[in-house]
Amino acid sequence: MRDRALWGNVGLGAVLVGIAAWLWMLHVGGTPWTWPDASRIGMAVGVIALWLGLTWALARARRPRVAVDVPSHTGTGTLLIACASQTGFADQLAQQTELSLVQAGMRVQRAELGSLTDADLRNAGRVLFVVSTTGEGDAPDSAARFSDQTMRAPRDLHGVTYGVLALGDRDYEDFCGFGRRLHHWLVQSGAQPLFDPVEVNNGDDGALRHWQHHLSVLSGAVDLPDWQRPAYQTWTLRERQHLNPDSLGEACYHLVLEPREAITWQAGDIAEVEPRHSATSVQAWLDRAGVDGALMADGESLRSRMSRSYLPTLPLTSGDTATLLASLKNLPHREYSIASLPADGAVHLLVRQMWRDDGQLGLGSGWLTSGAQPGDEVALRIRANPQFHAPAGDVPMILIGNGTGLAGLRALLRQRESTGHHRNWLVFGERQAARDFFHREDIERWQREGHLQRLDLAWSRDPGNGRYVQQCLRDAADEVRHWVDQGAALFVCGSLAGMAPGVDAALRDILGESAVEQLRIDGRYRRDVY
Repeated sequence: MRDRALWGNVGLGAVLVGIAAWLWMLHVGGTPWTWPDASRIGMAVGVIALWLGLTWALARARRPRVAVDVPSHTGTGTLLIACASQTGFADQLAQQTELSLVQAGMRVQRAELGSLTDADLRNAGRVLFVVSTTGEGDAPDSAARFSDQTMRAPRDLHGVTYGVLALGDRDYEDFCGFGRRLHHWLVQSGAQPLFDPVEVNNGDDGALRHWQHHLSVLSGAVDLPDWQRPAYQTWTLRERQHLNPDSLGEACYHLVLEPREAITWQAGDIAEVEPRHSATSVQAWLDRAGVDGALMADGESLRSRMSRSYLPTLPLTSGDTATLLASLKNLPHREYSIASLPADGAVHLLVRQMWRDDGQLGLGSGWLTSGAQPGDEVALRIRANPQFHAPAGDVPMILIGNGTGLAGLRALLRQRESTGHHRNWLVFGERQAARDFFHREDIERWQREGHLQRLDLAWSRDPGNGRYVQQCLRDAADEVRHWVDQGAALFVCGSLAGMAPGVDAALRDILGESAVEQLRIDGRYRRDVY
């Protein structure tokens, strides 16, 4: 097409030149030739220049644009997925990420990281990186140029928000080395993380479900199906206690779940729960559909299968049970920080009721705080979360959290108590001291016994207080610097919106940008935020 257009323009130019020569010959033959004055020559040159300029502009406007993988970020909401794969696994996960976000109604563009520049990232605005590590912390071959050239020094990426899915193998010393370097470079370049990097060891499905959790939050589609259903164990709900009656916020519950067989975990690990519909709501659906819930398929009753699936819209288009079963989609898992240790013999959770736009309780919180009754079975799986495990030895710890984030901090403090490590500082915030002081007895006992060397509490809705945890840190800036100088590790658990970025900003103001990044690199700044 371009060649034909070029020869067409050449041909048209030749025709115009021929016509001009013919007219000149007629003019010369009819009258004596005289040179025009300078003003007429100037006007002629101007007209020719104008004609050439218009021709050039039209040619550029009609020239086909070279296709690129990255669209300009023009506020349309398009999100870029940048992939760097060595064996093809990262490519596969990038494609699944794209499919999930498209199903959620988002505009998505996928590209090879090695084909991008910092300008491409800046134009995209929002970027998800799915990257593997090869060898001893190296970038995949396809991203070597990006690693060696673009990442050689910080660039201007202010205004860019991003997430990182880093694939690696813990058998190598530099686990997820390239993903970690990429994250560090992005922060140094002024980009803002949407959430903490998700690191995957040898394709661990639990870490991948955590990535899917972030995709749900990012897209606003909280019901995105899991790529793979977890291998749940059977637990029993033994206790449930409403912790904050008459609170200005939503109801929070302390739950105790016991396993059928001995299961171990570490402080900082996560409980993945499979939501269920209540038996009453499932039976009501079966009655309306005229379907027998006792029918068996693959060793499971239809009633049981329906309880862990999205309930299809009635009326059904087919009464065929096999067709109905094939159409069912599993409810996605929900994640909760564990507030207990294996020595307790049970998983303790701190769950706040969440409400959907239709006025119904959320899938996970609705099942755990209302649908399931004490004595009922709960499908639960524990996911290792090594990025939030306590440091070895008697390292000072500053534990910062709000709301139900106290669950993860409680487990860490329980572990520290059991090992006799007492250099702990807790900063906790909620709405009102009289109603929202979760696990108050534990905290006050730890303080009396010297297990908590310092305790700062922030009550945002109490008259005369109105503080948040980040303000506590700023008020104690000198003490924060002193603890960090003494080797303290910082652990943050709670809400991703509001608290986590507020704490991060406070720490950067108190300690400095480079110091906070070094803490993160050294594993002394860890977060479990949601």
